[in-house]
Amino acid sequence: MSNYEYLLSDINKINGVGIKTAKLFKKKNINTVFDLLWSLPRDFIDRGDLRKINELQVGKIQTISIKVLKYNFPRIRNLPNRVICEDDTGKLECIFFNSYEGYIRKILPLNSNIIISGKIGFYKNRYQITNPTHISDNINSIKKIDTKYSLTEGLNEKKYNKIINEVLGNIPQLNEWLSEDICNKFNNITWKDAIIQLHDPRNVNKKGDFYDRLVFDEIFSNFLINSNIRNTIKKTKKNKKKFNSDTFNEIKNKIDFELTTDQNKAIKEINDDLKSEQKMFRLLQGDVGSGKTIVALSSILNVIESKFQTALMAPTEILAQQHYKLTKKIFPKNIRVEILTSKTEYKIRKKIINRLENHSIDLLIGTHSLFQEKLNYKKLGLIVIDEQHKFGVKQRKKLSDKGGKNCDILVMSATPIPRTMIMTIFGDMDVSIIKKKPKNRKEIITLSKLENKIDEILLFSKKQIKNGNQIFWVCPLIDESKKIDHQSSIKRYEYLKKNFSNKVGILHGNIDKHEKEKILNEFLNKKIDILVSTTVIEVGIDFPNANVIIIENANKFGLSQLHQLRGRVGRGDKEAFCILMFKSNLSENAKKRIKILKASNDGFKISEEDMRLRGYGDLLGFKQSGLQSFRIADPILNEDLFLLAEKEVKRIESKNESIKKFMPLLKLYDRADILNDLV
Repeated sequence: MSNYEYLLSDINKINGVGIKTAKLFKKKNINTVFDLLWSLPRDFIDRGDLRKINELQVGKIQTISIKVLKYNFPRIRNLPNRVICEDDTGKLECIFFNSYEGYIRKILPLNSNIIISGKIGFYKNRYQITNPTHISDNINSIKKIDTKYSLTEGLNEKKYNKIINEVLGNIPQLNEWLSEDICNKFNNITWKDAIIQLHDPRNVNKKGDFYDRLVFDEIFSNFLINSNIRNTIKKTKKNKKKFNSDTFNEIKNKIDFELTTDQNKAIKEINDDLKSEQKMFRLLQGDVGSGKTIVALSSILNVIESKFQTALMAPTEILAQQHYKLTKKIFPKNIRVEILTSKTEYKIRKKIINRLENHSIDLLIGTHSLFQEKLNYKKLGLIVIDEQHKFGVKQRKKLSDKGGKNCDILVMSATPIPRTMIMTIFGDMDVSIIKKKPKNRKEIITLSKLENKIDEILLFSKKQIKNGNQIFWVCPLIDESKKIDHQSSIKRYEYLKKNFSNKVGILHGNIDKHEKEKILNEFLNKKIDILVSTTVIEVGIDFPNANVIIIENANKFGLSQLHQLRGRVGRGDKEAFCILMFKSNLSENAKKRIKILKASNDGFKISEEDMRLRGYGDLLGFKQSGLQSFRIADPILNEDLFLLAEKEVKRIESKNESIKKFMPLLKLYDRADILNDLV
């Protein structure tokens, strides 16, 4: 057994953990010894402070020295057994449920002096301890500090501490994986000693070198894997794409805005990748409405000019249709574009499959169906994925492999996130960022209104509809229950129908996919004036006439989510409005969120503020996407350690150090399933 395999062994390998206890741990998602180490102490109990009975504090766990006076064992079943005890200041009862007389007589002999510890109660003018947790005639066996953990039903504090102490006593001394310089930054504390200090009750809620060392290890392991994926992909030699961008220059005249500096920079970075011998694996990140699609279409045209096929994958059919219409409108007629979705008829699907195999299609647009096993591309040179955040590291790597050695990968995300998050989530990729929006895009005017001013909002809405504009009306996820969410949107829908001559549609989670597509198309074609929706509004779809979004109970949403919703409007050149409705009794955090949103349209700035207010785990899309979340590292609080880890990984890359040296670290931090595909 290697020195780290004990840590990766099943929880039932620990002495004292049987089948029943293992099941209790696994309910808390603690499956291995290593998992147990990250169930961190939340408090501590100091049993060393010996109290007199008249000094006891009700509700606290305390330790006292008492003399056993009298037993009270009732004859009626289900009544508790009682033991009367005393010291020189008063009397106290020990109450026992489900304990036999013989056991009680053994642990609390009459007239003996005993040390007991437990939670203090008070009933009928007398102190009580129900089921004392510690009983001994030896003060030193009780007089200590115990760590408190978050328990699951069936596990008591005493048993949990016994198990964790067993594990801490068996942690192996691992070979050091950090460089001498990095170790010095944490006062040369070893991984083992850092873990032991993490569980020391005296360190509850304290941080120091031991904590920073463990945070760094967690970040470092993440960055190392990303680096390895990036380098593995870059080692794949491909045929260079050869083009001069003439075709794209021709279609620039067909778009109604001038490209921004950021867009031109992104196009250059992508073109340099396409023309190199190294396979491109790049993220194109931009705020809502920043013009990522035109950058992607530029790369598609250049690859087609290089005599390769291309594929554009969208998350939904309606977005795929929108991309298809745009390409047909602005691409030269000689470029062969097709669309493939679940609605594509069998005969047409079969024809597309055949044309794909003999290179009679230059660009295929669709959803996940683009990579079914039956589809074989003759000469695939580029895959563009819209709305990247739905894919994790492993799925991205598989997609890159599936494309073949000559296939470059470009993925797009409309979720602006801070740099430390980009390093973490997209660290396996090169990154191009578009921050500035095209000049013709006006900033969305954001207003806030109390919900009792709804008459004013209705008046404003009627005026907007009269001017040819459409409205999104968003109802929040008031509760985890879809049923409550559904009822909330239905109620608002019924109310608005009475005020807007039935030109109102509704979307919520209970509507099936085909009905949803139909409603969105009706809204797109102006058959509906107001679309009542929960948060299922599609990201990235252009509704050029939707210039107003009204968000009810705006305090129920995070900043990033509010910004994403706001980005559903203002896609054309008209003035756009976002109205945040809220109740009068707002929390301080909710007030801050609304104030920040009203002051800024910059998604990157907003996401940083959101992360400060709510933590990175709650940022839009990350919890839901199944992407890795850290156990203790935090991209905002530990920014310095993220930057240090990035610097260290770059040093390792420059010296071409083998990843095998870091194998214990990587295996411990749950990366083995990705590693197996790489090493």
